[in-house]
Amino acid sequence: MQFGIMSVSDITRDPVSGYTPSEKERIDAIVRIAVHAEEVGLDVFAIGEHHNPPFFSSSPTTLLAHIGALTERLILTTSTTLITTNDPVRLAEEYAMLQHLVGGRMDLMLGRGNTAPVYPWFGQDIRQGLPLALENYNLLHRLWREDVVDWEGQFRTPLQGFTSTPRPLDDTPPFVWHGSIRTPEIAEQAAFYGNGYFANNIFWPKEHYQRLIRFYRQRFEHYGHGPQKKAIVGLGGQAFLAENSQDAHAQFRPYFNEAPVYGHGPSMEDFEEMTPLSVGSPQEVIDKTLTFREAFGDYQRQMFLIDHAGLPVDTVLKQLDLLGERVVPVLREELAARRDPEAAEPPTHASLVKAKYGDAEPRQPRPNANRGDNVTGGSPYQDSEAEVSAYPAP
Repeated sequence: MQFGIMSVSDITRDPVSGYTPSEKERIDAIVRIAVHAEEVGLDVFAIGEHHNPPFFSSSPTTLLAHIGALTERLILTTSTTLITTNDPVRLAEEYAMLQHLVGGRMDLMLGRGNTAPVYPWFGQDIRQGLPLALENYNLLHRLWREDVVDWEGQFRTPLQGFTSTPRPLDDTPPFVWHGSIRTPEIAEQAAFYGNGYFANNIFWPKEHYQRLIRFYRQRFEHYGHGPQKKAIVGLGGQAFLAENSQDAHAQFRPYFNEAPVYGHGPSMEDFEEMTPLSVGSPQEVIDKTLTFREAFGDYQRQMFLIDHAGLPVDTVLKQLDLLGERVVPVLREELAARRDPEAAEPPTHASLVKAKYGDAEPRQPRPNANRGDNVTGGSPYQDSEAEVSAYPAP
């Protein structure tokens, strides 16, 4: 099981102090938070993508590359990357570059995005969100697996003899999650390709996510990727911790009440009862999180949202201390003891390379300097004879 934290990159006024951080302060804070996540023993850090205030994360690969240079083992990912308003060619190149820079310790989560004004900013129409997501990911999937791509679709200009550079590290594409809050279409897309499915698991009752995850697992098996227990599932969650329940509720209440997403709605206690929100002592957060496996079965990645709603960075760092020292070690042990031994392992770059190449050395694409631009067809890469003889059969 992989454990981590995810951020939506909001810049929100602190309702206690009344202070709103600048963009620079918030960016510096998220870097501190990500580095500290590794220091306390977490596995994954995820950042969202937004192109409108009050969010700052418009360039996730730049931010993740910087964090990658400051860390050694942390898996870096997104929550989410917009497959609809980003050009698939740019996604293929930027995330392959990130993959190289961080030595493979990255993956990405794709989603449609539900902020309507963003679509026309990038020349798209939200009413075409679903066909855009399907077409764009089909192209991205091919760009990472084929040296030369000929392609024609509805939403962008055709490609003829196009090569995305750099090629993926070890000729092995990054693992892809498809993230969803409420719709089955994203679960279907994840199942079709045999990719991971990430259920937001924050704002809705467990019954909602049970239906989506059950549907994804059934379709994963339907498409021939293996039995349902081999499907790759990730879950979100949000928590606020203190030494005891009373202190946790007292400290978090003003932030909950003024939160842009759920503030001025149901009470915090009602929200805790109806959704995965955990506010309490480390043991209470452990107990609540363990119910996720009871509801959804074995899964591979658990992400917590802990830095939103104007919480000051020092408070978030203390949350990380409690998660890393007192919550995650217990969850690792408890979930490992309950895990079906045939359940899928969390995906990593090493496991993907192993699945593709076995014990053979992975292909290392080398541009053919004598060819120049690929204008005559065929691959613009020249592989050594030793590499060619070692490649597994298609």
